[in-house]
Amino acid sequence: MPLILGTNSIKDTGFNVANSLRFNRGSSDNLTRSTGTATNNDKATVSFWLKRSGSSSQGIIAEDTNGSNKFAFILNSNQKIELVQETGGSTEFNLITTRVFRDNSAWYHIVIAYDSSQGTASNRIKVYVNGVQETAFDTGTYPSSNVDFRFNKNSITQQIGSYENTAHMEGYLSEFVFIDGQQLDPTSFGEFDEDSGIWKPKDVSGLTFGTNGFYLDFEDSSALGNDAAGSNNFTVNNLTAIDQSTDTCTNNFAIGNPLLNYNPVLSEGNLVLTSSGTAWKNSMSTIGVSSGIWYHEVKITAESGVPYQLIGVTDSYHPNSWGASPPNYLGVGALQIGYYNDNGSYYKGDSQTSYGASFGVNDIIGVLLDLDAGTPTIKFYKNDADQGSINLPTSSNSTGLWFFMQSMYISTCSVNYGSPAHAISSGNQDGNGYGNFEFETKGGYTLNSKNLAEYG
Repeated sequence: MPLILGTNSIKDTGFNVANSLRFNRGSSDNLTRSTGTATNNDKATVSFWLKRSGSSSQGIIAEDTNGSNKFAFILNSNQKIELVQETGGSTEFNLITTRVFRDNSAWYHIVIAYDSSQGTASNRIKVYVNGVQETAFDTGTYPSSNVDFRFNKNSITQQIGSYENTAHMEGYLSEFVFIDGQQLDPTSFGEFDEDSGIWKPKDVSGLTFGTNGFYLDFEDSSALGNDAAGSNNFTVNNLTAIDQSTDTCTNNFAIGNPLLNYNPVLSEGNLVLTSSGTAWKNSMSTIGVSSGIWYHEVKITAESGVPYQLIGVTDSYHPNSWGASPPNYLGVGALQIGYYNDNGSYYKGDSQTSYGASFGVNDIIGVLLDLDAGTPTIKFYKNDADQGSINLPTSSNSTGLWFFMQSMYISTCSVNYGSPAHAISSGNQDGNGYGNFEFETKGGYTLNSKNLAEYG
C-alpha cells in the first residue's frame, strides 16, 4: 500500500526551515571536517532531521580513524537505527533499536545525547526520535564511565552522509546541529505543536555550541558546508548546488515510493528512476491527493535498446487481471492513465487511445491533474506544448485518492515534484511560491505538505 503522507509534515510550524541537503549514495556524497580540541570529550549532543531514501544500509554520520577506531550512526540493513563506537577494536557502546525506520515519506528528528559522567549506564547515551526517547533495543551495550565520545575527539575526521567513506547515505538532511560540552534533550531543538501534537523544529541559533560545535542549515548553495553558528565549516565532497533542496522538515515534498511490486532503481533522493533490465519498473509519488489542482514534470534522461515510458496517474485501488498490485506498467489498471512515449497515445485499462506527440530523451513532460473540475481531468504537456485534456476514469472501486506515477522500460527519468534533482534553466514556481519547474504550472500546485494543507 502506498504511503500517503509522512510524520511531521502537515502543519505550518511557525519556524520554517528553508533548505535541506540531498545525498546520493551512487555519487559518494559526504561532508568532512577535522576537529580541534573539544570543550568536553565526555559530553555532546547531535541533532538532525532525516528523510531517508531507499532501504539499503547506509551511514548517516561517522568518525573513522581506522578499522579499529570508529563511531557511527547507521540505518542498517534491517532498517533499524544502530549506534556503535569502538576504540582499539573494543566495543565501547552498541545500540540497535527494536523499532524500524523504513518510511521514505517522513522526516525523522534524531537526537543523540551523550554524557559518560552519568552514574547510570543507560543515561550515558540517549537516542530520541521525534521528541521521544528510544528505550527498546535489540542490542543495548552502554559506555563505561567517562568514555570519550569519538565524534568529538581532537584531530579526527567527522563524516556526514557516510560511514568509513564507503557506506554512503541516500536521502535528505536538514538542521544539522552538534553541541560540544552539553548533553541536551530534544526540547532544545524541537517541540510538540499544541494543536496537532506533531513534533516540529524550532530556532536553534541561540544555543551554545562549544569549541567543536556547529550548525549546518544548508542555505548557501555555493558553500553547503558552512557553519551558520561559527567557523567550523565542512569540506563538501561530490555535492553541488543542485543537491540543495527545498524539501524540508517544515515542508515535506513528494518523492518516489520504493515500496512497490515493480520498483526500479531509485536514486537522487528517490527522484531518479532507472529501469536497466528487460522489465517495466514503476515509481509512484509518496503523497496522494483527492482534491485540488497539482502539477509536476518528468524529464527523460536516458534510453537504450528499445525503450518505453508511461507517465501519468493511478488511483490507490489498482489491481488488474495480471494479479499485480500495482500493475507492472502504468495504464494496465482500469483506474490509471499513462501517456506513452512510443506513439503519443495514452493507456487506460490496458487499452490504447490516440492522443498526442511521441517523446524521448531530453523531453520534459508536464502533468496537470485537476481534481476540482466538474469532471476530474489530467492534461499532459510535451516541452510546454498542450497535448489535450483526458477525463479521469471512474469506477465503483475508486478510492478517489490519486498518485502520480511513472513506468520505465530500459530507460531513465528524473521526476520533479518541485525540488528537482536535475538542472532547471527557467525556474518557475506555483501560485504560493513553491517549486522549481522548467515551465509554468498552469494553475497547478506543487505536491508538498504546505500546499496540501491549503488545497488538498
